[in-house]
Amino acid sequence: MTGILTGFSIIGVVVATGYVCARLRIGGPGALEALNRIAFFVAIPALLFTIISAADLGALVSAPLLVQAAAAALAASAFLVVNAVRLRLTASEATVGAVASGYVNANNIGLPVAAYVLGDATVVVPVILLQLLVMAPITLTALDAQTSGRVRARARLWFVLRQPLRNPIILASVAGALVSGFGWPVPAVVHEPLALLGGAAIPMMLMAFGMSLRGSRPLHAGSSRRAAATAAVIKAVVMPALAFVLARSVFGLHDDAVLASVLLAGLPTAQNVYNYAARYRAGEVLARDTILVTTVTAPLTLLAAAALLG
Repeated sequence: MTGILTGFSIIGVVVATGYVCARLRIGGPGALEALNRIAFFVAIPALLFTIISAADLGALVSAPLLVQAAAAALAASAFLVVNAVRLRLTASEATVGAVASGYVNANNIGLPVAAYVLGDATVVVPVILLQLLVMAPITLTALDAQTSGRVRARARLWFVLRQPLRNPIILASVAGALVSGFGWPVPAVVHEPLALLGGAAIPMMLMAFGMSLRGSRPLHAGSSRRAAATAAVIKAVVMPALAFVLARSVFGLHDDAVLASVLLAGLPTAQNVYNYAARYRAGEVLARDTILVTTVTAPLTLLAAAALLG
């Protein structure tokens, strides 16, 4: 249980630091936007390249990863169904809500949980790769298309298809995958500066999230309360349940793999979702509230799963 508590205490301290900085006006009125932009264009791409270039891409075809991919897809689809029936959000907001329902915090919570609860930090690496190489490009391309006036005006397929080439996160992920796939060595003079820049990504994202909480009232009337509550329930309850059924009944995994699948699916919504929403100014409140609610409730989900299945 130490890993779960450690992961959430780290996040809580850094988010609280961002909130205090906003309250004290440290950085000025443009600090939040500056942090988001620097993280999106510099720190996150550097982090992703260093992680993916050193990872084993062969892990992407493992059965536990297929469980995570299927659970995430079903969770996102569940949100889209609820949106079509009741919520009626805009296309970009629906995209953010769907991603928030299935995109887990595999880095700063998933890694310590995997290391201290499951005893193997590498268990979460395939999930990180899945989200970075598959889910993130799809999300960013969709948001790019949905929020660009040029797409609506010109309605040309070639414009939509070239969006990934304009996104630094996708470009860094693809570059890292090529380096890993071909086994190319990364010179220290290239790797070390990128590792240093990448080390700032998670703190910057968490601080930006904390700054965004200043003056806000999560789930207050008139906000995206119903949408955020829907995404949070799907993420915290439905997705872990789906992972359990898939791992146990569909893929027939052994007990340890079932526990790992449920714990990974029970992780809260990733901070990246807010960063993506803020970058495209679509569903920012929905993303923020879902992250906040799932981060608060995730320890209960993870502790219950570890107690029942561990």
